[in-house]
Formats: sequence, structure tokens, C-alpha cells
Amino acid sequence: MTKENEGQRIVAFYEGSGHDERGRSLDDILKFNDTQLEHVHDFIQWLFPLSERSQANPDAPCLDDAAIERFRQSPQLRENMIRALDRMLAFYGLARKGDDIMQTVQFAKHDHWLTPGDHNHLRLTRIIKSLRLLGNEQWALALFDRLSAIHDDDRRSGRKRISDVTYVFWCDAATSNNDT
Repeated sequence: MTKENEGQRIVAFYEGSGHDERGRSLDDILKFNDTQLEHVHDFIQWLFPLSERSQANPDAPCLDDAAIERFRQSPQLRENMIRALDRMLAFYGLARKGDDIMQTVQFAKHDHWLTPGDHNHLRLTRIIKSLRLLGNEQWALALFDRLSAIHDDDRRSGRKRISDVTYVFWCDAATSNNDT
């Protein structure tokens, strides 16, 4: 399959007419419970696609220039991506509020991902990068700001649940001009 066809698959998935390699639609994945979100590892590349191949799921499609442009031009695709963001934020104990992303009152019940080396740190890097790449820069930066505040609070309290390496990845994802 060419990268061009892969991009079309992601667009179809986000438009509601396509499915991932397991036959799941966007709505199917957004209905995952928290246990599924934690333990199923082949969906995040569909929810937050990039133009680079995933090492964790090499069968997941990559974006091409045409797909990136479709997302940037389509309010429907970007809004569906915000639905995916909202679901993942809830999983992390976060939520959009106004123009910001805030910790919810349930944050402590969802802070399982605040463990050094947790796979969710890589997911969060992907989410930031994908949001920026596909036209939702505001939310990419809001997520980075919230993660930065969590990182700073962590450091002030003497805990180091987010490694310095992870924080650098988040910074790069939020500020890099390289869209791949």
C-alpha cells in the first residue's frame, strides 16, 4: 500500500466511512473504556496519525501531504479529532475548559500514567504532534501547557514521575517546525 492510500484510509476513518485494520470505526474506539485504552495498543496511531511510521504499530497507516491538507481544510475532520482528544483527556484525568486544558476533580483517580517510563508518555507526545500537524495547534499547545504544569508541580514536590527525556520530547513536539 502506498503512503497516499494510507492517508486516504485515515481520512475515511475520520469521516466515518473507514475502519482500522481490526474493523473498528472512530466511534468504536471512542467508546473504549479506560481499561481498553490502557491495554489496547494499536488504536492511538489511528486516533492521532503522523506522517512517520509507528514502531509500536508498523501496520498503522501514515499521513501523506494530501491527507494533512484535508484535515487542515476540513472542520469535520478536525472536530472529530477533538472528539478523540476529549476521550483521551478524560482517560488522563484532564478536560478542555474554555481555551485551556485543565486537571479534572477526578485527576488523582486517573494519574496512573504518571509513572517514569510509562507508555502513555509516548502517546502524549504523539497526540501533541498530531494535533499540531493536522490543524489543531491551539489544543496541542494547551495540552503541552497542562503537561508542563504537571511536570513543574511534580518537580516542586520532589517526585520525578515524568522523566527529563519525556519532557524534552513534549517540548519538541509542541515547538518543532518538523512535521514528521
